[in-house]
Amino acid sequence: QVQVVESGGGLVQPGGSLRLSCAASGLFSSNYAMSWYRQAPGKERELVALIITNGGGTNYADSVKGRFTISRDNGKNTVYLQMNSLKPEDTAVYYCKFSTSARTSYWGQGTQVTVSS
Repeated sequence: QVQVVESGGGLVQPGGSLRLSCAASGLFSSNYAMSWYRQAPGKERELVALIITNGGGTNYADSVKGRFTISRDNGKNTVYLQMNSLKPEDTAVYYCKFSTSARTSYWGQGTQVTVSS
């Protein structure tokens, strides 16, 4: 059974930084994608960033380009999201996802990020 554990959320002032971590255990596939989503109250969940474990490649939502960076540690089955220059509109619950195929994904429980003075 796959377990996905997130950490690193919290309260930060505008302009500050946070680093989210997400580690998966029980993954038997060596080829998977890692991604971060977020969902603010009253809004739909949106894709924030994506990274491919094998083959490389990243992409970001336009709203976070230049501020957020997704990275991975394949040996630890861990994905990170470095968030800089945070804005109040970045406030949301952030979820990580590991996708081992087009139809198989595993989600973290979510971690709250609040950007407020």
